[in-house]
Amino acid sequence: MNDDNILDRITALVDREHKLRSHRADGSLDERTEHHELHAVEAELDQCWDLLRQRRAKRDFGGDPDEAVPRSASVVESYWQ
Repeated sequence: MNDDNILDRITALVDREHKLRSHRADGSLDERTEHHELHAVEAELDQCWDLLRQRRAKRDFGGDPDEAVPRSASVVESYWQ
């Protein structure tokens, strides 16, 4: 997955997040479902941003960005903000 693919996925996930919040606001989605789906979207967003940062760091320091490896959601979500 290259940087453009990751950025496209981030854009799609942000769009999905906005739609979920909109559906919740208009009453077409219950709170429990929204919470569950938002958690999944946010976890994947965190993974995408982490992978993009890894790729950029490798490139900035002369490494191969294709050696960056996606980390699990549990690892990425445990990072300090």
